Amino acid sequence: MEAIRLQATIEKDGEIVMTGLPYKKGQRVEMILLSETPIGLRRTTLTARRLLQSGFIGLWKDRQDIRDSTVYARVLREAAQRRGSQ
Repeated sequence: MEAIRLQATIEKDGEIVMTGLPYKKGQRVEMILLSETPIGLRRTTLTARRLLQSGFIGLWKDRQDIRDSTVYARVLREAAQRRGSQ
């Protein structure tokens, strides 16, 4: 598959206009759009204080079905990796 890189500025919400492409009518192409700033996502630095306030620390502490959270997390990661390779 050949790749052509074009950069453009969106001039009207929800629309992209491209002209002069080297493709013919009926030819199939795939478009992947990447924005310079992800929509609705801005990277912020996660400080130790913000991590502690996030609720992630101790999230599984009261779970009766999880005896060892380290083992449980490893099992979840391994399962996720297997799903990605199928």
